[in-house]
Amino acid sequence: MLKRILIGLLCIIVAAAMIVPAIISFAEPENVVNAIEENSNEKKGDPNKLTILFEHDMHSHLEKFPNMATLIKQTKEEDPDTLVLDAGDFSMGTPYQTIYRNEAAELRMMGFVGFDVTTLGNHEFDYRPAGLADMLNSAVSKSAEDKKTFEEENNRRYRFNAKNKPENPYKLPQMVNSNIDMEATINDKELKQKGEVLKSALENYGSKEYTIIEKNGKKIAVLGIFGKQSLDYAPEAKTKFKDPVKAAKATVKKIKAEKPDVIVAISHSGTNENKEESEDEILAREVPDIDVIISGHSHTFMTKPIKVGKTIIVSTGCYNENIGKLKLERSGEGQKFNLSSFDSLPLAPVKPDEDTAKELEKFRELVDEEFFKPYGYTWDQVLTTSNFDFENTDNLGMIQSETRLGNILADSFIYAVKEAEGDKYVPIAASIINAGTIRGSFKKGNITTGDAYNSLSIGTGADGKPGYPLVSVYLTGKELRGLAEVDATVSDMMMEARLYISGLMYRVNPHRLFLNRISEIYKVNVDGSEFRGTLPYAEGIGRDPENPSRVWESEDFKKIDDSVNSVRSSAGIEELESDKLYRVVGDLYACQMIGLVNEKSKGLLSITPKDKDGNEIKDFEKQIIKSSDGGELKEWYAVVRYMNSFGKDGVPSVYENLQGRKIVEDVKSVGSYLKNPSKMFWMALGVVILAIAILLLVIILIVKLIRGIFGYSRRRTNAPTGLFGPSGTSVYRASSGGGTIFKHRKNRYKAGWKRKR
Repeated sequence: MLKRILIGLLCIIVAAAMIVPAIISFAEPENVVNAIEENSNEKKGDPNKLTILFEHDMHSHLEKFPNMATLIKQTKEEDPDTLVLDAGDFSMGTPYQTIYRNEAAELRMMGFVGFDVTTLGNHEFDYRPAGLADMLNSAVSKSAEDKKTFEEENNRRYRFNAKNKPENPYKLPQMVNSNIDMEATINDKELKQKGEVLKSALENYGSKEYTIIEKNGKKIAVLGIFGKQSLDYAPEAKTKFKDPVKAAKATVKKIKAEKPDVIVAISHSGTNENKEESEDEILAREVPDIDVIISGHSHTFMTKPIKVGKTIIVSTGCYNENIGKLKLERSGEGQKFNLSSFDSLPLAPVKPDEDTAKELEKFRELVDEEFFKPYGYTWDQVLTTSNFDFENTDNLGMIQSETRLGNILADSFIYAVKEAEGDKYVPIAASIINAGTIRGSFKKGNITTGDAYNSLSIGTGADGKPGYPLVSVYLTGKELRGLAEVDATVSDMMMEARLYISGLMYRVNPHRLFLNRISEIYKVNVDGSEFRGTLPYAEGIGRDPENPSRVWESEDFKKIDDSVNSVRSSAGIEELESDKLYRVVGDLYACQMIGLVNEKSKGLLSITPKDKDGNEIKDFEKQIIKSSDGGELKEWYAVVRYMNSFGKDGVPSVYENLQGRKIVEDVKSVGSYLKNPSKMFWMALGVVILAIAILLLVIILIVKLIRGIFGYSRRRTNAPTGLFGPSGTSVYRASSGGGTIFKHRKNRYKAGWKRKR
């Protein structure tokens, strides 16, 4: 009897062991079944093929990540060995960056969608070394929390089916930096403290010089490069870097010892039409063992790769508008991988991934709660409306031209400072903004807080909070003309320096001498009236659709002159006084760059920002303008306030057309070349006169020398002479008009003979 009972119990236990898991499995959500199917049908990549998806210059445009996630998943279904790489500047450009230090939204979302490796760009240093260090440490700690939460939830959910538990999506991309020089940074007394903080954070994150990734029989080495121009564009980096080419050579030498199949450089250096300034092309020439360079920084969009020797250089634009897809292939194991295909795939048409959209929403809520609400706004709050589109930022600064976008942003600075200073307001003569700072535009329709923020979203101030603050400096009238010359001349070589100005009107003639291209400049009264220098472009001025600021017809110049004369008397256009100090407002970055003009121009331009008492400014942070609550007045907030002031009436129609603040005179004539010459013109004229004087002096000396050599005998005799005197026979005879190498010696002998007589 007991035996039967035991056998019965055993049968019940066996049955339960078979039935209960089936019941639990039946009760599991659908994605568990999918996980079983995926694990049972796991795909393997082709060992002779490699797909690389890549991004660069994403600038916190995380709104495209759900689309990107879908495309990454689709590509990995085609090739499970797909690598996803980023070449820097993943931050700074949208409100997501406002939680950069504490939440590291960019790196965490990059890990969530599947990025394998990334590197630093210049804008990762916008919050200075301390801000970058905070972000790296936050990325590590927050990612660990995400992983723990995910594991706890899924351990409960898959308690009886752990084998089919989905993979934890919370990870961080590997970071690589080959030429960051933390040792030299720490050895610098001024940089030591900041360097130690950043070094600790990079180590905590696990940053490496390079990394080796193995994919189904393929070894791919990835190194990171920080370019020279990137360092120039990071005035607050306070970090030292090794020469990119030398560092890359040293790193590649180490990599080759590990015998990789492919060497990829994710470089934040960029390309340039001028081959001598195209850093990544130089890198390819100098380090030919690099197979692929993912080129960031210059925001270049390519439809086909650049090939330098055997090195492939690729870029895909910026702001996550596209994602690059590079396919490599080899004929067999041990053979070299070669380019198979390259595409820049637009992300907008791709269906967003729902899980990624949900994850992103968490960060969007944090932005509203932690950043916008303390200012009294929300991300999607409508400030005003516009009946027209402003210029797109894609090609902003490419040509010398006034822009409607630059006008309204520059005007916003003056409005916000007047509002912030109230009764203590000191009149502003001009406000400036450079093209490199402008990151977003406005489309027809509603303009939200987020839109206003995106327009001027980069940088930080002394307070460490997002956004460059506005700074007040003083320049003389002569220096204001010099500033206009920077725009007229220097910006043609560096479009980021292109200036947009409120309070000044000037004419640029690109055919004039270097640093002498400003033919006229006026101060316009924008403080005391609504007048903003509007000229009648609607009546036919600006006939070039590619550049509406360009004029060349005499009748157009007459209209401009008539307009200037009419408003000169009614609205306060005046000549600049050379030695008078004028108040100028710009963001911290632009004002710091003004301070470097003397150095960069080798003294050809002299512009020294001063305080109200005329003393040279050494620390621009001490000139930061404060808002009414005592905090830094941020440039993005100036735009928010200005747009908000328009309310339901919408953006004024005056901004629909250009206003004559900058006129490009496409005229070649002696009169246009000599009109209102600058110091540079007189210096050049002096050099020319000196050169002509020296040339004339040389010619005179040469003529005298020739006459001295060939004219000596003619002054003494016209008769033929012999080599040994007038009466002797000679093996040489010469006529009075002849010349010979012996003639000088013979005449010296003859003269001596006469003296003896």
